[in-house]
Amino acid sequence: MLWVGWDAVSRWWNGVELWLTQLGLALQVALFMLVLLPVCWWAARTLDRAVGLIFERIGHRYAGDAEDAREPR
Repeated sequence: MLWVGWDAVSRWWNGVELWLTQLGLALQVALFMLVLLPVCWWAARTLDRAVGLIFERIGHRYAGDAEDAREPR
């Protein structure tokens, strides 16, 4: 049953690739940017949140060192 699902996805993707390669270069670039920019924005935002949560959980180990370095001695 799973194999039939992958076969359908594969056939659909092959159709999308064929359609995309038959478009003109300007349309390909425009479509690429319309899809790629939101995906990259979402990935960057997700990565930023994940790293923020990790630092929140483990703490800011070097925050004290950075504050000490700013104070005049």
